Amino acid sequence: MSETTKSSRRDFKPVSFDREEERNALAVIRPEIDGPTLSAALAQDVEAARRYAAAWKADATRRAYESDWRIFLAWCDSRSIEPLPAAPAAVALFLAREATLGIAPSTIGRRLAAIGYVHRTLGFDPPQNAAGSQAIRDVTAGIRRTHGARKERKRALGADMLAEMIAAIEGDEPRAVRDRALLAVGMAGAFRRSELVAIQLDQVVMVPEGMRILIGRSKTDQEGEGAEIAIPEGKRIRPKELLVSWVQLAGFDTGPVFRKLTPQGRISPKPMSDRGVALVVKARAEAAGFDPDTVSAHSLRAGFLTEAASMGASIFKMRDQSRHKSLDVLADYVRAKELFDDHAGLKFL
Repeated sequence: MSETTKSSRRDFKPVSFDREEERNALAVIRPEIDGPTLSAALAQDVEAARRYAAAWKADATRRAYESDWRIFLAWCDSRSIEPLPAAPAAVALFLAREATLGIAPSTIGRRLAAIGYVHRTLGFDPPQNAAGSQAIRDVTAGIRRTHGARKERKRALGADMLAEMIAAIEGDEPRAVRDRALLAVGMAGAFRRSELVAIQLDQVVMVPEGMRILIGRSKTDQEGEGAEIAIPEGKRIRPKELLVSWVQLAGFDTGPVFRKLTPQGRISPKPMSDRGVALVVKARAEAAGFDPDTVSAHSLRAGFLTEAASMGASIFKMRDQSRHKSLDVLADYVRAKELFDDHAGLKFL
């Protein structure tokens, strides 16, 4: 093991992924500059470059990569295997071990992406591109073939179920008012949970027909070009009415729409976390008598698409709301609704 590799591994392991990622991204940006020789002006430029280099990954992805990398490090430590740079054969063994533990193929694929990302960040060639990488491709193909069962989807929160959950939220205290609005707007806008917690008050415009909400950045819009969606007034779920009630109660003029609450129920100026959305969905589903293990934050988004497909909405109108880049995912919702329409065996079975 070289001294450089030892140092990289020692430095990386105990330090948080984000800080280490930034430090090494900076090293790529200024490989010829020695820290103590920086002028004040250049130091400011370097700091700006560091922040931008670290911002290209979404927070959720960065947290997942940190976890994946530490799992790989622990596996390497337990078997006295060098993680940096990792041999393709070692990575293949690690992925095979994850599969035997029952880890989902999609998660295993992310583990591999995280390993490659850390290697690139620290100046190493990713094992996926190194000599001998065929071993990784063979193992991952075998994992998909063996364990690539249909992904289990969480239950979609349709209009009936969502209405029951909202009706089960009693009281006018902040948590109740916020959660009713969160569920209604989350479903009505087909929002991803990261988009939902990122909505700012100045991005919401009330109009007679309902409201328009500007989404500044999303999973499929990493450059932040933005998209505006419309949410009707509504006669059953009533997303506009519930959101207005929450905003009036919160009393803020600027900042995030959906905010964290203290354990005592006080409204804070900080936005909810995306994990907080998932917790609210599960808690409110359970309170309404549904199994919380069958739902997730994505159930709100899936619920909108399921209901829209069942009502015969145009797939293009569905995409306007969900902002999917590809129609393939939306086509699945439509096909599920149309499975029995004009069935080939309808006249003789």
